[in-house]
Amino acid sequence: MPTCLRGTKRLSELRAANGNMDSTRAFVRDVKRIVVKVGTAVVTRADGRLALGRLGALCEQIKELNLQGYEVIMVSSGAVGLGRQRLRYRKLVNSSFADLQKPQVELDGKACAGVGQSSLMALYDTLFSQLDVTSAQLLVTDHDFKSIDFRMQLNETVQSLLSLTVVPIFNENDAVSTRKAPYEDSSGIFWDNDSLAALLALELKADLLILLSDVEGLYSGPPSDPKSRLIRTYIKERHQDEITFGDKSRLGRGGMTAKVTAAVNAAQAGIPVVITSGYAPENILKVVQGEDIGTLFHGDAHLWVQSADVSARDMAFAARESSRNLQAISSEDRRKILLDIADALEANQEEIMKENKADVAAAEKAGYEKSLIARLALKPGKITNLANSIRVLAKMEDPIGRVLKRTELADGLVLEKTSSPLGVLLIVFESRPDALVQIASLAVRSGNGLLLKGGKEAKRSNAILHKVITGAIPDSIGGRLIGLVTSREEIPDLLKESTKIPVLGHSDGICHVYVDKSANMEMANRIIVDAKVDYPAACNAVETLLLHKDLVPAGGLNAIVFGLQSKGVTLYGGPKVSSMLNIPQAQSLHHEYNSTACTIETVDDVHQAIDHIHQYGSAHTDCIIAEDGEVVETFLRQVDSAAVFHNASTRFCDGARFGLGAEVGISTSRIHARGPVGVEGLLTTRWILRGNGQVVDGDKGVTYTHRDLPILS
Repeated sequence: MPTCLRGTKRLSELRAANGNMDSTRAFVRDVKRIVVKVGTAVVTRADGRLALGRLGALCEQIKELNLQGYEVIMVSSGAVGLGRQRLRYRKLVNSSFADLQKPQVELDGKACAGVGQSSLMALYDTLFSQLDVTSAQLLVTDHDFKSIDFRMQLNETVQSLLSLTVVPIFNENDAVSTRKAPYEDSSGIFWDNDSLAALLALELKADLLILLSDVEGLYSGPPSDPKSRLIRTYIKERHQDEITFGDKSRLGRGGMTAKVTAAVNAAQAGIPVVITSGYAPENILKVVQGEDIGTLFHGDAHLWVQSADVSARDMAFAARESSRNLQAISSEDRRKILLDIADALEANQEEIMKENKADVAAAEKAGYEKSLIARLALKPGKITNLANSIRVLAKMEDPIGRVLKRTELADGLVLEKTSSPLGVLLIVFESRPDALVQIASLAVRSGNGLLLKGGKEAKRSNAILHKVITGAIPDSIGGRLIGLVTSREEIPDLLKESTKIPVLGHSDGICHVYVDKSANMEMANRIIVDAKVDYPAACNAVETLLLHKDLVPAGGLNAIVFGLQSKGVTLYGGPKVSSMLNIPQAQSLHHEYNSTACTIETVDDVHQAIDHIHQYGSAHTDCIIAEDGEVVETFLRQVDSAAVFHNASTRFCDGARFGLGAEVGISTSRIHARGPVGVEGLLTTRWILRGNGQVVDGDKGVTYTHRDLPILS
């Protein structure tokens, strides 16, 4: 029976412990073949001796991956360092006292490699044998890869070994390498084990390359510097000129510079790479599980993470400066920006739909609810509709600087109340990519800077839409007018800062329809079916039906139930209706289904209906279907929701349908803006006072008139 070296968790246990895979690591679900490169600093301790504990944990992880069906190929450094340590000891044992007094000559690196390689492989063989795993040694040189025949044979040999569940362990054959100075010579097809690992990953068609180091990943500066931060996802265009590398590893020839070079090359060739610490006993398994550890290099990273390493606070200040530039230009120039955004969306429609389909496929594979996937998907024609909505918005009257009221305070002293942008908006929205377009266009029209935080399920869609929209904004305004916040953790920190960012909330959409005993039942059925079935995932879809109790004996309840069930709607009852109709009871009367399901219950009268809505609703949109005028007016006056309708579907509660052009969302708060939030909801007011030398002088300097003046066109 194989002996267990350490208490490494099984991959299945890690999956159970970590149900939330980071969305940027979702690609690991398709990983089959993995190349793991082990650095010298991982193999050996600070004193040059072997780090047996780390190597044992490493071998256990490889064993676990084998059991789970992964194909693992290793590239291991450490032979030269291990050989040097052994030869120094041998030289010391065989030296006389006189020999030790002489200047010590540096040992030949190739001899060290020859001695160390056999020792390293003997150790791997011993450790793997304890786990009932077989390993194989493959030594290569740069010159070998110049031969097509060699590369073909290499693939055949590795494939044969993997089919037998043997772990191939590669190393550069430094003992016979033609490099004259292996620690300095960086010429050739590969020049160290990092570049060898990248080359093998490409040559052997690996799905993932893991580079193990002595630090957690790539930092913005030397890891020892407390100001340095770990870079979670590397974006070449942003980071290649920003990173300051510290000293290379204490051993080996590579260091972080070599790892980054190898990782960038592999990622550009289509192979994802993660640089992470080899000191933690489970990091390889965590990478394969999709945990957000180490630094990821991926060919699509520039689409996933537009602003990950620019703090949200910095984005807020940049958006503020850009918004001032936007407010300073003419109304016609702002209108042109909107038209350019609309054109850009249509011009990039194919790429946008491609990224959206990738998001939808990932959501389906992750097993998300159908209602979320319905909101996530951009249907054919959606981009064109969004572009046309932006054009409609552009044609509307300029909302900035409108005079709302003019008052003569005293002779020659005129006060004007004018509309003004809020400044910078932070909008946290659900997994609806179309919401990003509407919000961004409204921000531009209202002269506001904008920070956006969308749902992680729409990460690719949001990234490409953000890229297209900001690309249409002139450099004179600033490309950082609209920022995309990608980290949920940054939001609370941002709100604590004194950046004066207004926050608009869009709460649950638990919408009610109350059917009074005076209702026209044919109309009621038509409205209810539309309110539920037209778009079940929308926040303005009805979730709870309340029926006057007198409709039960009159057949109204059965008619509504039949109408909904014939459209595929699943019904859940309140305490009274569930027993009456023998249907499942709703787990909660405060529930948003976002699907073809709803709750149905009876009430005694309009007053009980109003009480129910106030207790279980979300103050979004509520409707009454009735012909009794007194009942209708009672409902419309007393229901305290953002939108209250009479004889009309709740689906009408929408910025575009209200004629607002677009909407940020439907606000259920009671301060500043309520209901569908269009341009006006993103504005505040300023006071402009025009005088000709007036002073207060204890209120004796002027004679107040406080006379309303006409607003000049």
